[in-house]
Amino acid sequence: MTTVASGPPASGSTAVTDKGVGPMLRAWRERRRISQLELALRADSSARHISFVETGRSRPSEEMVLRLAEHLEVPVRERNSLLLAAGYAPRFPETPLDDPALDALRDGMERLIVGYEPYPALVVDAGYTVVAANRGIAMLLEGVPEELMAPAPNAMRLTLHPDGLAPRIRNLREWRGHLLAQMEREIALQRSERLRALYEEVSAYPVPEDAHDGEPAEPVPYFALPLRIEHDGRILSFVSSISTFNTPMDVTVAELAIETFLPADPATTKYLHSLAG
Repeated sequence: MTTVASGPPASGSTAVTDKGVGPMLRAWRERRRISQLELALRADSSARHISFVETGRSRPSEEMVLRLAEHLEVPVRERNSLLLAAGYAPRFPETPLDDPALDALRDGMERLIVGYEPYPALVVDAGYTVVAANRGIAMLLEGVPEELMAPAPNAMRLTLHPDGLAPRIRNLREWRGHLLAQMEREIALQRSERLRALYEEVSAYPVPEDAHDGEPAEPVPYFALPLRIEHDGRILSFVSSISTFNTPMDVTVAELAIETFLPADPATTKYLHSLAG
């Protein structure tokens, strides 16, 4: 299975605030728990200038807005919001994923996740919409109802919905806790109402009282929290890794994440290769 979303990427932020760039920068600084002096040292400025910017007594240059955003690790989408609030044009475009300008990107992601087979791999946007997936993911999703698969499947919904993968996950409570904590961190970073709505939805899904959460019959020295999931009567174990693009210059690209699932034990590796023939 390989799918590529054709519409615009999920929005990762709220509307531009009318409070001005100063309060917005102060909010990001406080969120990062950095003092004005520390930020000034990082940005080759002065604490006095940072204070003037935050209180609106000084209008920062476009270069200063971008420099402060870089040192505050502000997401690319939010950097556009800061520029707009300061009276400048957005610097970073938001190119639809199906635009010809991103042909090389799509081809590269396709080659990457297909080359990862028989192990599962997928690409999601900022709202966890699946924009591409390989046959390893398709194998795990066998039997999931069509209504969860179309028109744009959501990875969190597929995983935690009672009609999705949740009943098959043998350490559901642990894995659910991991996913919800991940979403909480991203909500704090992105300030996305759409992501918050998704979190409220999936966190409200019931967890079966008999949800598996025990250790495997034969203890395995896992090096990271595994996803232990049943497939065709077998228990498969994976650990996941998430990759993003280095120094993205486009909002769409900045919000893409490639998640790969590495077999966590020899039995899972052997089984997946046997399925691949």
